[in-house]
Amino acid sequence: MSIDVEDWFQVQNLAIKSSLWDSHEKRVDANIDRMLELMEQNGVRCTCFILGWIAERHPESIKKISNAGHEIACHGYNHELVYDLSHEAFRNDIASSKKLLEDLTGSNVVGYRAPCFSITDWAIDILQDEGYTYDSSSFPTVAHDRYGQLSGIQNDIVVQEIRDGFHEVCVSCLNIFGKGLPWAGGGYFRLLPYPIFKAGVRKILKKKQPYVFYIHPWEIDANQPRVQGLSKQHTARHYLNIGKCEARWERLLGDFEWMTIAELLLAEIKKPL
Repeated sequence: MSIDVEDWFQVQNLAIKSSLWDSHEKRVDANIDRMLELMEQNGVRCTCFILGWIAERHPESIKKISNAGHEIACHGYNHELVYDLSHEAFRNDIASSKKLLEDLTGSNVVGYRAPCFSITDWAIDILQDEGYTYDSSSFPTVAHDRYGQLSGIQNDIVVQEIRDGFHEVCVSCLNIFGKGLPWAGGGYFRLLPYPIFKAGVRKILKKKQPYVFYIHPWEIDANQPRVQGLSKQHTARHYLNIGKCEARWERLLGDFEWMTIAELLLAEIKKPL
């Protein structure tokens, strides 16, 4: 189970400039509190990929996450797409965010997820240089306008060692006629009736592969402000079935057993050959 911790106005689909973020209503604290409550009720621990921008402005919420036993990981600082950054800018982004999260929580931050899954090959070497030991940004699916790609990723294998001592933890897809259909969260989770989504998760697990899910705090917030003037595509991506998402996620928490990505990696590495 993983949560990408960002507020509603930081999503690419809404196209709100980062220079304006501080002028918008902050709703992430209440959403985090609700998610922590639901996970506690269901005995779930997760990995939270946290924006440095959020950690800087909402330190108490980040401490709550850590104190509740969830893994603290990095989502970059300003939700910028990795392939739009220079190598130096990316290094500064992940180093400063890592330090901020570690100073806040006292936890060693070793995991990273790129905003909008915008990972690229050159970023992996920099992540490893900066002390990260895994990335969870690869989404081996059919084409998407923002997702990045990594060379050499094997389809249908979730945990892969892509450098010595560095692993990629892929976000889950369902294999349909040889194509990877996104089956891990976001708009895909909100689009399908829950019983169909649940059946897809069970199909993935039957292949003896772990299942990796993601969600955002704003996805359980049906009362968030509405941005006007968006394209139909971006409106659907952000708002589709958002009023039903909390109940669906609560069912998902109870229907399966979950762990953090760090725990998953430890379990996979210890598997007998």
